[in-house]
Amino acid sequence: MDSDADSQANADLLLAESLRWGVSRLASRLRAEQPGSGRTLTRLAASVLANLRHGGALTPSELAAIEGMQVQSLTRVLNELEEQGRIRRSRSEVDARRQNIAITDAGRDALQEHVRDGNRWLAEALGQTLSPAERGVLQIAAGLLEQVAAAEVTTEARRRPTDAEGAAAPL
Repeated sequence: MDSDADSQANADLLLAESLRWGVSRLASRLRAEQPGSGRTLTRLAASVLANLRHGGALTPSELAAIEGMQVQSLTRVLNELEEQGRIRRSRSEVDARRQNIAITDAGRDALQEHVRDGNRWLAEALGQTLSPAERGVLQIAAGLLEQVAAAEVTTEARRRPTDAEGAAAPL
């Protein structure tokens, strides 16, 4: 039984490595293919806007947790996005000490412009490279990746205290 569990754990590690490499390469290519026009978004600003677009209004603490950083590290980006009219801050109705941050129409437009070229490239690459059946598999995989991204898993590496609080785990 332990042998089967060990074999599955090793297979999962190999899958994780392969998947991580593929996702990383695709993310790099998408960044290269989405220059947009006008005032471009940084990767962090685009990620914040995407999280607000998909998750609704969030607190700075929630955004920081999603991004794997301290709230203080997000302050400059949030201030810039607010100055640009891309986010709106409001006081929580439950706790006046807390802020809620929501994406604005200008933020949605900026995010859409930011990813438009990358999405066009990806759609063309999918159509030219993969069969309809393979694209169907990717559609299923996209949903599965979202499930994995939302998983609450604590690994041994995450349980260890780090030298710098809030530092991301090594790659």
